[in-house]
Amino acid sequence: MNSTFVRVDNRLVHGQIIEGWVPHLKVSVIVVVNDEVAGDFFRESVIRMSVPSDIEVQIYGVDDFARHRWTEYSRGRVTIVLFRDFADAVRAYDGGFRFGRLNIGNVHKESGKTCISASLFLDHKDLKLLQKLVAGGVDVEIQSIPRDKPSKLCDAVKKIPFSSAVLER
Repeated sequence: MNSTFVRVDNRLVHGQIIEGWVPHLKVSVIVVVNDEVAGDFFRESVIRMSVPSDIEVQIYGVDDFARHRWTEYSRGRVTIVLFRDFADAVRAYDGGFRFGRLNIGNVHKESGKTCISASLFLDHKDLKLLQKLVAGGVDVEIQSIPRDKPSKLCDAVKKIPFSSAVLER
């Protein structure tokens, strides 16, 4: 069986992943895809220490993951691929990493971003990036933890004025 769960989450590996998604999906591999983490020994070490020893951890820069390594996780193992932001997910997608579903977990509040849910804040730039994925056929859902009911991105963003033209398929 090949099962891959692709998620955007500002925090990358944290309690919701380790205590929620890993047991729920029966994950055996966590792949962190982020240039800053891949180039930082300390951050890589912290992530590796936070993951139970029976879970394999792979950490890649975005281009390396998309170009050369993205098939390595797919050898019959249940895998979570974690991106810190939409730009990284789109870069990987444009670089050859194809996925049919994207889970959005946590995107924190920043200046100029609109609250979509308790853990999701988006701006026009985020929506433009997500539009590229939606146009490519990716089903984008918002769901922080497994027990939450997932909501479709297109439904969730209807309440913000700048979203209407951006997320049309």
